[in-house]
Amino acid sequence: MIIKLSKATLLAIALVASSMNAMSQSGKTVSTDKPMVIDAAVTSNRYQLYEGDVTNVDKKTRTITFKNKEGESKFVAGPEITNFAQIKKGDHLNVSYELAVAIELIKTKSNGIRSKVETESVTSSKAGEKPAEKITNTTTVIADIVAVDRDKKLVAVKGPSGKVTTVFVKNPALLNDVAVGEQVKVVYSDAMAASITTPKK
Repeated sequence: MIIKLSKATLLAIALVASSMNAMSQSGKTVSTDKPMVIDAAVTSNRYQLYEGDVTNVDKKTRTITFKNKEGESKFVAGPEITNFAQIKKGDHLNVSYELAVAIELIKTKSNGIRSKVETESVTSSKAGEKPAEKITNTTTVIADIVAVDRDKKLVAVKGPSGKVTTVFVKNPALLNDVAVGEQVKVVYSDAMAASITTPKK
């Protein structure tokens, strides 16, 4: 299989589809009409999308061959990969996807206005280093507390879209100073990272 890379760090190595599917599934969960229960404070899930070793580098065609227990895969590095010359046989490729949710049960200064802010940041390797890149998407939502059940450690919040989410709070002490009508800040963060490194001997 030969795939044309469009990311400077091999982020598009055929597994982007898998990560996009994971993000799509998480998006469907958040936007569902039915209330859902998720962990509060901080939850984090990390998925290993691909891991393999460089078995061959063809400088003329800029084709890189990777191999893992599932077999070999060939990838064509586009001109965007400026650090191509740093890739050597024996290097290790790692691609991962991470999803984190942080919920702060604190009073905000939003004057009762629910809001949603999305940002994206990209971190790339420096010149002369082996290719590496991390793309992080962060969504910050200010939501209204519409119900509090201290016995069951549950809080129901309504975001800017009007959807209601029921949050299970791991630490019940966080519920001591919250009430219906107040607000919370919810931060969703997902990131995909790819890096090529030289294994330590």
